[in-house]
Amino acid sequence: MLIKNSVFVTSSPTVEQCPETDLPEFAFIGRSNVGKSTLINMLTSHPGLAKTSGKPGKTQAINHFLIDDSWYLTDLPGYGFAKVSKTMRDGFSDMISNYLTKRKNLICTFVLIDGRHEPQKIDLEFLTWMGENQLPFARVFTKADKLGFTKTQANVAYHNKIMKAEWSSLPPAFITSQESHQGKEQILQYIVSCMTEIKEMKKEAVQKKPFFVRKS
Repeated sequence: MLIKNSVFVTSSPTVEQCPETDLPEFAFIGRSNVGKSTLINMLTSHPGLAKTSGKPGKTQAINHFLIDDSWYLTDLPGYGFAKVSKTMRDGFSDMISNYLTKRKNLICTFVLIDGRHEPQKIDLEFLTWMGENQLPFARVFTKADKLGFTKTQANVAYHNKIMKAEWSSLPPAFITSQESHQGKEQILQYIVSCMTEIKEMKKEAVQKKPFFVRKS
């Protein structure tokens, strides 16, 4: 898939204030400073679409981007940033959990993980929370260009090993690099496959409806 048009729509402090739409939505989330904005800009081929910053905790709202007038990309606040106030951290938590559990058109959440490191407790806890709430997600291991593909692969393999101890099956995983654009096409194709599956499910649901309903 080639993204031709990507437009910032709005920032929302709560899920209730998010755009009212039936378009499919794909969210991106991760620990602060994991490279989320950089990944979004790479996927959309739109440098500067999502504002990057060396200061963790920059994203503090639910940011919606309309992609090719056909789906939404959502940039969520990072979790686990210790330097913001406790009140703000609690606000992030409520904002994130409410959005992820209540947003009806959310198809999949891409959870970003720093590929340079071995499994971090906060990431594993967040993935467990997603699983317990039966929320579809995929893992994206970022910054492969910083460590090297081979070492990043080793970290991903170890991450899988840790997860297999408690998970019956593992969610999809992608390795990305800003410099080489590695993982870009794979993630976009995954989004396409998800949207195609949703369309087929809706089509089947319509076909199964009766032609008429007998009035009582």
